[in-house]
Amino acid sequence: MRKIFFNNTLIVGLVVMLAASCKKLDLAPTNRFTDANYWTSQDRAQTVLNTAYSNMFNSTQFFYNEALSDNAYNGRGDIEGVMSISAGLADPSLGRFSGQWNNQYSCIKTTHIFLENIDRVPNMTDEVKNRMKAEARFIRAFQYFQLYTWFGDVPLFTADISVDESKTLSRTSKTNVISFVLDELVAIESILPTNTQYSVADRGRITKGAAAALRARVLLYESRWPEVLAITKNFLETNQYGTYSLFPSYEGLFLPQNEYNQEVIFDHAYIPEVRTYNNFFDMAPLAVGARLNALAPTQELVDDYIMLNGKGIRDSGSEYVEDDPYTRRDPRLQYTIVYHGYQWKLPSGSTRTIYTKPGTDPDAQNKVDEYAPGGVSSPTGYYIRKYYDPTSVGNFNSGLNLILIRYADILLMHAEALNETTGFNSMAWDQTIKALRQRAGFTDAAALQFNSTLSQTQLRDVIRRERRTELAMEGLRIFDIRRWRIAETVLNGWVHGARFGEPTIDNGYIRVNQRSFDPNKHYLWPIPREERNRNTNLSQNNGW
Repeated sequence: MRKIFFNNTLIVGLVVMLAASCKKLDLAPTNRFTDANYWTSQDRAQTVLNTAYSNMFNSTQFFYNEALSDNAYNGRGDIEGVMSISAGLADPSLGRFSGQWNNQYSCIKTTHIFLENIDRVPNMTDEVKNRMKAEARFIRAFQYFQLYTWFGDVPLFTADISVDESKTLSRTSKTNVISFVLDELVAIESILPTNTQYSVADRGRITKGAAAALRARVLLYESRWPEVLAITKNFLETNQYGTYSLFPSYEGLFLPQNEYNQEVIFDHAYIPEVRTYNNFFDMAPLAVGARLNALAPTQELVDDYIMLNGKGIRDSGSEYVEDDPYTRRDPRLQYTIVYHGYQWKLPSGSTRTIYTKPGTDPDAQNKVDEYAPGGVSSPTGYYIRKYYDPTSVGNFNSGLNLILIRYADILLMHAEALNETTGFNSMAWDQTIKALRQRAGFTDAAALQFNSTLSQTQLRDVIRRERRTELAMEGLRIFDIRRWRIAETVLNGWVHGARFGEPTIDNGYIRVNQRSFDPNKHYLWPIPREERNRNTNLSQNNGW
């Protein structure tokens, strides 16, 4: 897929720009791609579809969306607007709001151009043409899913429109947009191949499994539990949507040598040295080559990782020692978050100790990662490890794919939906939570055995915690706390860091930043001001 989809990256934007802007003329110029003469081969059609693929998502939003939640903090620069939004200071003119809106609709426009012109291409089989149409329809559905998740009611249209036409649109109800997205995903499932039906050269294309998994996520966000179960049960018990399972190693799941493994259902592709990202330049420890820290995990996230015996750190009998907080913890902690004393694996095979506690680095002249208020080190005392690419080149430039949906998420959806409907029992536990913990490295029977004495509410807490720690730093937490309607609880008050602060304040845990979330307005983002200035038919969300 990488070679097919991205070897023409530099010309893709130009192609789509010209295809979108040129006028229909009887006599088209021949010295540039135009609407009249462009659609002459499958390769050219693929180039436009490539553009839609590449514009589906971006790495900066993937990582920094975590700072919209209680998992992370953006301490330098208002990257993707997350600092303004988290502090409750954003207004409809914020660039993130207009950027999100424009990016999604730009990608939708590309899919419309593709869908309206693909039938003009000669010498294509119906099978290939229909599959490519299904891929474009998935991408369009994914964009509408993102739009209504952030903004609620949004304009829905299914054909390319002019600038003048765009100024007359009104917002379509969220309910109707959801129905459109679900109908599209159902329709294309029967067209798309499964993951095992694609050749190696086509790895990364959208599959039947991706369409089903996205449909499950759409339904999950709307708490339509029986419909979620109908999909997740098929993933667990049949090969209807393809062949998927947990990758044996949690750490290895996010390493470049294991891309396209059996757990990946849908990812966003990059290519080493051709299409890369370097977000880790401002996320990794400075001692291993980072520039500064702009995205740091919070103490609140660290505290949610359970002990090896399955208990939370505040539970009776947990064996948690506050002065030795990272011992006997969930193994996923060390594969996700860098803490004081962390042994960072270097590409050479050796390790480097990361010192984040003030006054502990034996190299007193180069104590770059020690917590220092106002410095360039992590403001929380924590760094990020998950998605570090050991093969990255200068300034952490990486071509490692970013996983948007994986099989572990299907297991967690299944667990949550069962607990909210027919009930969560030992068999369901073994299929989901136990399987995830065993893969993570838990061996203590107390962490792996189902506790039949837990109430539905207690099981809900267990499943939600498991979801948080399994999927941490993968950009999903903000959507979970919004759909669970707990954002006003977890996004109000102080964000904390490690226990390096004044002992008399919050027991020494660093007060990093104070956040504000108003449940009367912040569960939806505002319609961007510039969009409403251009189109007076667009109403505004409450409170904005």
